[in-house]
Amino acid sequence: MSATADLGVRLDLKQIALRCRNTEFNPRRFAAVIMRLREPRATALVFASGKLVITGTKSSHNSSLATKKIAYILERVGFQPASYINFKMQNIVGTVDVGFPIRLEGVAFGHPTFSSYEPELFPGLIYRLAQPRVVFLIFVSGKVVITGAKTEEQMVEGLKKVYPVLLEFRKMNAGSLPGADAAMGDGVSGSADIAVPSLPPLGATVAAAASGKGKGKRGGKGKGAPRPRRGKDLQNTTQNSTPYEV
Repeated sequence: MSATADLGVRLDLKQIALRCRNTEFNPRRFAAVIMRLREPRATALVFASGKLVITGTKSSHNSSLATKKIAYILERVGFQPASYINFKMQNIVGTVDVGFPIRLEGVAFGHPTFSSYEPELFPGLIYRLAQPRVVFLIFVSGKVVITGAKTEEQMVEGLKKVYPVLLEFRKMNAGSLPGADAAMGDGVSGSADIAVPSLPPLGATVAAAASGKGKGKRGGKGKGAPRPRRGKDLQNTTQNSTPYEV
């Protein structure tokens, strides 16, 4: 959450940084004092004009309480705030998990007026409501980020309007194809029987090559590889061989 407040008094940031705890001040980098509170847990940016920016709180009540506490601290330092502190909530950010995956393409196609979806640039879909003025960042996992609301009531109202849309484009689990279980159990049905041809018997050439002797690498007698047949021997071998049986 982020909120702003105006104390209505000019502030000396150097004096505040020297006399207050848990503060940071570097005028060369940022022209404000960074003040951190432990209870409630918040971070405040204190400007010399007397304006405050409070962030990091979990509720609007904690933001208001942090503003009052900072005003009290500055009063103890020597700066008297105005009797009326102009406090205003600027932005509330919330997250929610709807519990089911969402088809973002369907949402973008079905509601092009409110949605913007560019998966090449950002993985989430941006859904903008006109009333209340709330922006939703919707992700395919079902996570939703809500931002732009001024109050918690606006967040709840916006979520009530968007939830039916998310439910409509809920991503369902893909079911099994009909007959897939039977095919897995009984094997592939309807396939034709294919006759596998038997190998031809070994011819006289192969038998002669197995029993023949030749010279090995070292010049001694041993079984060597059969030399290729040429001419009449190749013709006789072809005639004596048995054809394939189909």
